[in-house]
Amino acid sequence: MRFKYFLSILNCVFVILGLSSCGKKNINLPDKNINIIFTGSVHSFISKPLGYQHVSALKKDLSKSSHTVLVDLGDAISGTITGTVSKGMYIVQLMNEAEYDYAIIGNHEFDFGMRNFSNCLKESKTVYLNTNIRYTGMNEDYLEETFPYHIKDFSGTKVAFLGVTTPTSMITANPENFMEEGKSVYDFAESKDGGNFFRRVQKYIDIVKKQGADFVILLSHLDNFSMTGKHSVFSPFTLVNHTSGIDCVLAATSIDSKDIQYARNISGKEIPIAFSGENFSQIGIATISTEGNFSFSALSSYENKDSAVTESLIEIAKKVDKEINEQVAFSDIQLSIFNEDGIRIVRSRETAIGNLCADAYRLICQADIGFANGGAIRSSLPQGKITMADIIKINPFDNKICCRKVTGQQILDALEFGAQNTLAQVESEGKPAGEFGGFLQVSGMRYTIDTSIPSPIVVSEKGKMTDIHGYRRIKNAEILRNGKYIPIAPRNSYTVASQDFLIKCDGDGNTALKEGELLMDDLIVDNQALIFYLTDFLNYDVSSKYNKTEGRITVE
Repeated sequence: MRFKYFLSILNCVFVILGLSSCGKKNINLPDKNINIIFTGSVHSFISKPLGYQHVSALKKDLSKSSHTVLVDLGDAISGTITGTVSKGMYIVQLMNEAEYDYAIIGNHEFDFGMRNFSNCLKESKTVYLNTNIRYTGMNEDYLEETFPYHIKDFSGTKVAFLGVTTPTSMITANPENFMEEGKSVYDFAESKDGGNFFRRVQKYIDIVKKQGADFVILLSHLDNFSMTGKHSVFSPFTLVNHTSGIDCVLAATSIDSKDIQYARNISGKEIPIAFSGENFSQIGIATISTEGNFSFSALSSYENKDSAVTESLIEIAKKVDKEINEQVAFSDIQLSIFNEDGIRIVRSRETAIGNLCADAYRLICQADIGFANGGAIRSSLPQGKITMADIIKINPFDNKICCRKVTGQQILDALEFGAQNTLAQVESEGKPAGEFGGFLQVSGMRYTIDTSIPSPIVVSEKGKMTDIHGYRRIKNAEILRNGKYIPIAPRNSYTVASQDFLIKCDGDGNTALKEGELLMDDLIVDNQALIFYLTDFLNYDVSSKYNKTEGRITVE
C-alpha cells in the first residue's frame, strides 16, 4: 500500500513544513524517503486506541517503499497496571516484538528503581540513547547499557540520533534511585541556567557531525513548560535556542504531533519540533525526503495489525487479569481526584481521596500527621468492588510508607513548599490551574494557604528547597489532639507518616523532612496500605467518613 494512500484513508493529519536542507553543504541526500516513526509518553498503554500491534504493522508497511526507523521518546514502562505488575517487562517484550530501533529514558523509567530498569535494558533489543546522564559512583552503573548517540546509515545517508532526559528527573523521580550511601551518583548535567546541559548536548552534536552525520535528530524527553507556563530551562525549545546542528526534534509530550512548533537555534535557523502525544493516542511520523526536506504526520488510527504482536497482547492481558482482578476491598462511594466540573484538583485542593490516602499512611504508622503528595495520587477510587487494579491505579509507583520524628517547624516548611504554586482559582481555560505534584494532602491536621502572598520558597539548581525567604503563605496550621485542633508549635516534636519519596528522598524537591529520627523505614508499600486501611480500619464503610471534605485545607 502506498504511503500517501493509507495516510489519506486513515484521516492522518499531514503537515508539510517545506523545510529544505538549505545551508547544508555536501550532504548525502537519501535515495528514498527516510521515515522515522515515533511514540512517546505511552505510559504502558499497550493497545488502545493504538498500540504496539499497530506500530509494528506500520513499520513493516512503510519499510516496503522507504527507509524506516521506529523510536520511543520515553515514559514507556510505567503508568498503567500492565507496567506496574510486570515492573515494565511486559512493555519491553512488546517493544522487542515491534522491533523498536531506538528509545530514550523518561523520568518514569525510574519508577521501579534503577536495578529494575537495568534489568529492562538487559532484556531490551532496542538501543537506548542517553546523551546527558553520567554515572559518577564507585559501584554499579545501572545505565551502562545505554549510548550517548547512534549514527544509522541509510544507503550512504547518515542520520545521527541523540536522546536527552530531563534533568528534573532528579526530583520528579524518586531521588533515592540515583544515590549510593546517601550521595547522588547520577549526573544529569543539571544546572540552574541549563548551561551544563546545553554544553553536554552540543558536545555530542559536534561529535556526530565530525563522524559524517548528514542529519541530526534529537529525541527529547524534556519539560516543555515551567510551572509559570513559560518554556522551561530544560525544554526542547530552550535546548535548540542554545545549540546548533540539530535538524529536527521529536519530543515526548501530551501535545499532539500535528501541532508542529519551531525554535531558533543559536545561528537563528528555525528548527521544527514535533510532539508525540501520550498514552498511544497517536503515532507520529517524521519524513526526510530525497530532497532533504522534513515533513511530519500523525496517525490517530491504523487498520493494519501485526498478528504476532496481537497474540502477545492477548497473552499479556490474561496474565495481568489473573493477578489483579480479584476483589481486595469495597467502597460504597466514589472518591475522585477531580471536582464536579472535571478539573483535576488533587494537586491544588483538599480532596476526599487525598484525605483517605493521608489517613491510611498516618493510621498504619499511628503517627501524629500523615502527608500524601497530590502527584502520587494518580486515579480515583471507584464505587463498589475494589480490585488490586483499582488500588494500583491510585498509587502505581510502589513507594514505601515511612515515619519520622520531626519538629513543628519542619512541618510548616513542608507545607510551605507544597503550597508554592497554589492559586485562588483551580481552573483556567478549562484546564487545572496552580497544580503542583508536591501539594500536600494531610491527615491529623489542618492549614490555610494565603494565595495573595507570593511563595517565599528558594530552590537550588536541582530544584530542591534551600531556603524560605519572605512572608509565608501557610497560616493557621493546627494539629488534631483529643478531637480538638491546636496550633502547631514550631519547637515541638511530631511524628509524620508518608511515602519514602517524601520522608527520605526529598521528593518533588521538598527537603523539609530529611532530618529527624526515622521511626519506621519502608514499612509497607503504599497501595497495600490503602487496602489494609479500607478493609481493617474502615471495614469497607467509606461513605461515613469520606462523603465530603472536612476543611483540612483552606485556600484564600
